[in-house]
Amino acid sequence: MNPDDPLLKILACPLDKGPLRLLLTEDASEALYNPRLHRRYPIVDGIPQLLPTSGEQVSEDEHERLLKRMAP
Repeated sequence: MNPDDPLLKILACPLDKGPLRLLLTEDASEALYNPRLHRRYPIVDGIPQLLPTSGEQVSEDEHERLLKRMAP
């Protein structure tokens, strides 16, 4: 998935229904991130995993690091 993908404009967090941001994780895999709730959702084989149980809560320190790595 790339930052210009039109799909990013319609994908929403399953918990707060707000927009998600694309980011790269340390292992070069992709994920979608909700900076409002500090939740990260993986993208597996190009498919966003947007079930509430698929999301992972991140710490405040990790949140700061993720904000720096997010695609514009």
